[in-house]
Order: sequence, then C-alpha cells, then structure tokens
Amino acid sequence: MKKFYRVLAYIKPYYGYAGLNVLFNILTIVFSLFSFALLIPFLNLLFGINDLVTEKPVFEYTTQSFLDYLNYQISSIIISDGKIQALVYICLILIIAFFLRNLSRFFAMYFMANVRIGSIKGIRNDIYTKILTLPLSFFTKHKKGDIIARVTTDVQEVEFSIMNYLEMIVRDPVTIIAYIAFMVSMSPQLTLFVLIILPLTGFLIGRIGKSLRKQSKIGMTKFAGLLSTIEESISGLRIIKAFNAIDYSNDKFKYNNNDYSRLLIWIYRKRDLSSPLSEFLSSVVIIVVLWFGGRMVLSDNPTIQAADFITYIVVFSQIIPPAKTFAQGFYSIQKGIASADRIFEVLDAEEVIEEKPDAIPVKSFNKSIEYRDVSFKYENEYVLKNINLKIEKGKVIALVGESGGGKSTMADLLPRFYDVVDGELLIDGKNIKDLKIDDTRALMGIVSQESILFNDNIFNNIAFGMSDVRREHVIEAAKVANAHEFILETENGYETNIGDRGMKLSGGQRQRLSIARAVLANPPILILDEATSSLDTESEKLVQKALFNVMKDRTTVVIAHRLSTIQHADEIIVLKNGEIVERGTHTKLISMNGVYTRLQQLQAFD
Repeated sequence: MKKFYRVLAYIKPYYGYAGLNVLFNILTIVFSLFSFALLIPFLNLLFGINDLVTEKPVFEYTTQSFLDYLNYQISSIIISDGKIQALVYICLILIIAFFLRNLSRFFAMYFMANVRIGSIKGIRNDIYTKILTLPLSFFTKHKKGDIIARVTTDVQEVEFSIMNYLEMIVRDPVTIIAYIAFMVSMSPQLTLFVLIILPLTGFLIGRIGKSLRKQSKIGMTKFAGLLSTIEESISGLRIIKAFNAIDYSNDKFKYNNNDYSRLLIWIYRKRDLSSPLSEFLSSVVIIVVLWFGGRMVLSDNPTIQAADFITYIVVFSQIIPPAKTFAQGFYSIQKGIASADRIFEVLDAEEVIEEKPDAIPVKSFNKSIEYRDVSFKYENEYVLKNINLKIEKGKVIALVGESGGGKSTMADLLPRFYDVVDGELLIDGKNIKDLKIDDTRALMGIVSQESILFNDNIFNNIAFGMSDVRREHVIEAAKVANAHEFILETENGYETNIGDRGMKLSGGQRQRLSIARAVLANPPILILDEATSSLDTESEKLVQKALFNVMKDRTTVVIAHRLSTIQHADEIIVLKNGEIVERGTHTKLISMNGVYTRLQQLQAFD
C-alpha cells in the first residue's frame, strides 16, 4: 500500500478542495438519514400504531430523542390539520431533503474534480520532468514505447482506477458507519448480523484483489511492449517494406496482441466478479435480516415495531450501493496500484548525473578543457582508458578512429551526458562535477550526425530552448549556417512547419537548421559529432561551409568519419579501443605512417 499512499500524497496541494468534498459528503449523509428518519413516526402515526404525542419532549442529541421530537411535530400537524395534510407536509419536507441531499452530492463531486484532475496533473508533471533529467543510459536500457506507456497509459490508469474512486475512500466508509450507527440505535441485534457478514465480504474480495494487482502489472508491461512494437514499426517502416517484412511484423504484432488480450480478459473477468459477488453476499445479509427481523416483529413480545423494521430495511438497503462501490473500487485500486508501480519505477530511477548542492556557477570559458587520466565504462568493459588531452581555448581538435573506438563517448562527457568513472574532466581548471550542470551545458553547442528537429516551424526550431528571441537574430544565425536562402524558398518561410523530425526537409537542410540553432545559442565551445557523414557530396559542401563559419573564434571538438574534413584541425586525436594511439597535425600523422595513415588510405581507396 506504500505506492497507494504515494499517489495520495499528490492530493496535498488540493486539501482545501478535499475538505469541501468531505463537508458536502457529510451533508449528503445527514440529509439522507433525515429523510429516512421521517418514515418511522409517519408510518406509526399514519396507521395509528402509536398514540398522538401532545406533550413536547425534551430534545437531546440521541436518535430516540430525535424520533420522539418528530413524533411530536407530526402529531401536532395531524391534530390541527388532519392526516391528509400531514401527508402533504411530509412529502414537501422529503422533497426539500432530497433536493438538499443531491445538491450536496453535486458540490461534493464539483470540488472532487479539482482534487482528482489536479493530482493527476502533478503526477504527469513529475514523471515528464524526471524523464528530462534522467541520464541517457536509462533510455538505452528501456524501450521507448515502454516509457511512453508509463507517461500516458499508466498515468491514465491511475486516474481511472484510483482517482475516480478517491472520493469513495472517504465517502463510502463514512456513509456505512453513519448508517450502521443509525441502525444500531434502532436494533442492535439485527445490526450484529450486518457487522458479521460485511468483514467476510471484504476478506473474500481482498483475496481476489491481490492476484488482480499482480496480473494487472504484467498486463501493463505487455501493453507497453505493444506500444514499442508500434513505435518501432512506424520508425522503421522503410526497412520493413524494403525487406518484405510486412507479414513478419504483422504476425509478431498479432502474437503479442493476442497474448495481451488473453491476459486482459482474465483481468476484466476477475475484476467484474466483485459486483455479483458483493451483490450475492448483500442479498444473503438482507435475507438473514428479513428472517430474523420478521421473527422479532411477529413474536408475542416484539422487540421492534413493524414501522421501525420497514425503516431499518430501507436504511440497510442504502448501505448496499456504497458497499458494492467500495468492493468494485478495491478491485480498481489494485489495478491502479499496478500502474503506479510502473510510474514510480521511473520516478525512483537513480539520477546518475547529480548536481552538488554547492555547485559552482560558470558563465564563461576562458582557458582550456582537460581530460586528466579519464576512463569510462557503460557497464562492465571500459570504452575509454586513461585519456589525457588538453584543449586550449580557440583550438580545433578532431577525434578520429574506427567505429566503437570511443569518439562519441569522449565528446558526451563534456556536456555531462555521462560522468567519468575514473580520472577528472576539467574546464578552466575546475572539475566538471563541481560546476552547475545547466551552466556547463550553456557553454556548448552540439551538432550531431542525426539532426534532432521537432514538429514545429523553422523559427521555433532554430530558437529552441530560448525565449524572447528577436527575429533578426534568428535570421542572422540562419545566414551564418548557410540556411537563409532555402528557408525563404519554403512555403511560409520561417513559419513553415517542417513535420515530424523535420522530414519535410532534405538531410542537408535539416543539418543546416541544427547548425543555425547552435549559432544562435552562441556557445564558446562547439561539439560536431560526424555532422556531415550522412550527407551527399553537394549537401556536405554546403554544410561544411556553414561549419567553417560557425567554428571561427570558437573552441571546437570535431568527431570525424571523413578525414578530408579535418585536415586543418590544430590537433588530431586518433582513438583505438578506447585509447589514444596517435596525436598530432595531419602532416605529422601522415609522416608517422601509422593508424591514421591506414585510415586515410582506406578512405582514398573507397
């Protein structure tokens, strides 16, 4: 139940609304009991079972005193106006009581909406914020579809299964207790049967609910797998068609979908068992009460009057709906807790990249970047080993080598996408772990091999992450990135929507927008991760020209696949199996006739 209490913690900002909900629920119960209480004196006096009360009783805060007072009031009406008029008065009072009851019920639901929707909003905000702050390593271990399912489907399940029954948690127990207290005041013996059978009902339902929670969590995991399959299929549709894998992908999805559907049928059948089970047990209780109460009424010395017994049955019948709702809610809450488990797995995920409480703010880059005996591993094997490199301000450093040599990993350490395992990474002599993360990343602009663009217009993609950006600054950045001309040729210029991941543009155009984004941020450090490797020759020339414009007066780390693009770098670092095996200028490395020369010859041969 710890997860359940954690979900309830999101109600805290809405305690005021929750308090109003409780208040109006109590008023609903009060008006309900008042309506039922009118039946006893009315039935007794209407059919002449009791004598008319002519002496006003002393009013006390007890059920019997309240009933005696009602007897007196109705007696006064019958004496002065007759039974027919008393019937009219009673009906009018009942109408008012039921109107106030339902008005209170409306206001209870009215204020609960703020609690229910507000708390779910808080959960969504927290899980999305957490996703943005989690390290990249988290997303290499989890499928994208599974994460999307946790943010959407699991949160929605918590809303439907827990928050929809949140009011029930407070309202129904209070209703049952209030009604039972009223019933005890009328007949303790009859009420004893109710108090015996209700815990048995709860025990039976609780046993089924435990297994439901376990299977519900498995079901949500299977559904997340379906979302992952859909997401992967949409992303890889070109490959699916190219390799004639439509039937293969379709069969795979159908198999997973059938597996999930079978489990879902089991879950629904077990959850739906709560309603007929609770109704059957309630019927058993009613029959026992009718049998036992009937004997009490028909005995030679009746301990309960017929009118009281009728009212008792009416009141008891009102306990059945909240009891059934409580039973159904228990099932739903178990199902919702299974989704909450998956949500809190994300919220509780370890933030490997943590900022120190006394982190140092940094607003400028003045001297150098230094890798000092840096080693790094993702899991078991080291992908970087004893890296020593100093990058002076304004220099262009190129990282080259075979795929898997550690080039991208080395660059990813700079913006703290990952933290070094051994050694130190220093900026202006300060350990990067001691600096504020946002300040450190603000010093850097990144242009990656894959252009990361968003389904928005060109202007917003260039100005991404920035507020109050002037249009002329965006245009100037686009000109530096050699993108202004093609932007003007689009349908709506800078207001043109570029589609999902910028797919309405060519590869070279997407890359130039990424460069324009980096230019607008105006970072002193630039990281170029194979920015031209996926482009055709013409696009590469346009992008390369844009990069040369951007690299002026900036410290640049270039990860290069095509060695022709980095021949003018101040220093070229050759990596192999995570180690620096050669370093120097292009001319020096060629003269060494080593790894770099071999890479150069292979590309020349290609």
